[in-house]
Amino acid sequence: MKAALLLGLAALQTAVPAVSEAKMVELPRGEVRPLYLTKDSPLTPVAAFFLDRLPVTNAEFAHFVSQHPTWQAGQAPALFVESQYLSHWLGADGRPSPEQQQQAVTHVSWYAANAYCQAQGKRLPTVSEWEYAAQASELSANGSKEAGYTQRILAWYAKPATAQLPNVGQSPANFWKIQDLHGLVWEWTQDFNTALVTGESRGDSSLDQGLFCGSAAAGSADPSDYAAFMRYGFRSSLKAPYTLGNLGFRCAQDSPELQDSPEPQKSLEQAKTAKEPLSNQAQGGS
Repeated sequence: MKAALLLGLAALQTAVPAVSEAKMVELPRGEVRPLYLTKDSPLTPVAAFFLDRLPVTNAEFAHFVSQHPTWQAGQAPALFVESQYLSHWLGADGRPSPEQQQQAVTHVSWYAANAYCQAQGKRLPTVSEWEYAAQASELSANGSKEAGYTQRILAWYAKPATAQLPNVGQSPANFWKIQDLHGLVWEWTQDFNTALVTGESRGDSSLDQGLFCGSAAAGSADPSDYAAFMRYGFRSSLKAPYTLGNLGFRCAQDSPELQDSPEPQKSLEQAKTAKEPLSNQAQGGS
């Protein structure tokens, strides 16, 4: 079964459709500060890339699994998904209900999200790409210094998870015309397990659990540190088969600019080496 699934994943990459301008936006090359947004943090170069404007919805993922039965609930091997995989779909025949169609898909593993993106001729965004896109406010490419910007993000972190998600596209678009990077669901990234914070499981006692308390973070003297740390800490707690009710994804795609830009190409190739989660993390902890 595992061999057949891996062959199927390879087949998904044979056809690469053109980028849909309606669903994706191209971001120019730039730089992002990893983990902590301080002046002393090293800058990471980010090559130009395309990113989905919105998270993948239940309707879009349901269409994918209808075309790729291996990824239907009850069919995907336990090696790649937890038992809660797509368990939130409440419609007939294990499909999303009408109310769920335009909500962000959750209860999907890294493997399932990666397979979906490959089927579209895309890929999951790297951590650096996601952070680069997500640091934009509504008014600028980097809103980290704007009054109230980080507090709005932390306000969402402080809210308890809810079983009823709003439809995608309800939040204001940021500077890049991308929506729902904050305030809706956490999102898988291609190299989520390269985060600087490490942990062997969700309950790792070596992590200071107080750092992940949104209400505590909201009162921090430097809340930007907490917002970034919480994202990296959350990613570090993940394993590739996890199927959480507040974790979704969106897809990315390389930009043609990479063909004429050796240095960004090098950066992307380095990122691609982490495309598949490290075996000791994907199977034992991430």
